[in-house]
Amino acid sequence: MQPSTLANTVAVILAGGLGTRIRHLHPDVPKPMIPVAGRPFLEWVLHFLRRQGIGTAVISSGHLAEVVERHFAAHPVPGLTVQCVAEPTPLGTGGGLLHAVATSGLKPESWLVLNGDSMVFADLPLAAKPLATPAVQGVVVGVAMDDASRYGTLRFDAEGRLQSFEEKRPGAGVINAGIYFFKAPVVARFPAARPLSFEKDVFPRLLADGIRLDVSATTAPFLDIGTPESLAQAGEFIRANEKALTG
Repeated sequence: MQPSTLANTVAVILAGGLGTRIRHLHPDVPKPMIPVAGRPFLEWVLHFLRRQGIGTAVISSGHLAEVVERHFAAHPVPGLTVQCVAEPTPLGTGGGLLHAVATSGLKPESWLVLNGDSMVFADLPLAAKPLATPAVQGVVVGVAMDDASRYGTLRFDAEGRLQSFEEKRPGAGVINAGIYFFKAPVVARFPAARPLSFEKDVFPRLLADGIRLDVSATTAPFLDIGTPESLAQAGEFIRANEKALTG
């Protein structure tokens, strides 16, 4: 993979969660499809990916999957090819990726995985640069925060190699942004269990097997819409970063 382009990368957007903390606010749509600044939040995610150089995205949906498929059939994102893949049962984050990979039939050089209910305005081609090093099989994007208490944090060495995921704790830290790059061959080394979690199952197995995964830390704006409080901030978050979406 060339360090300055994502032309040979396919994005998989995980949009299968139930969104239990805010489901009562929008019971008829899956969480990533909640309207924000005039569009479903997931549509903003797709516009961001297109601006970053992604040409193909696969949406892995679950709860109310038909809402996702119906919307993007009627409202395609210019310049972006979008596939919708529905999970037959809840597969977890890692399982959702594997199902999307198998069902899509696509064979890119690398996969970009991200959540449909959060966004980080990071420079994704820059974040993917470590993949140009043959030994690096994946990259975890992290966000540096003064207060990381709401999130688990990433522990990595001075060369950027991921060592572990830490539990939630007060203070500053680099949180897991839920954005991952994987070279295609390493996906075949994921555990076979379902449901499958990236943090609890996939990354511990890969690290135990000696697979090198690097951390790319950013200070770019970050928001997830998983709580009523953060959802209320989403409209202003989109408007404040509109150039990264449509400029």
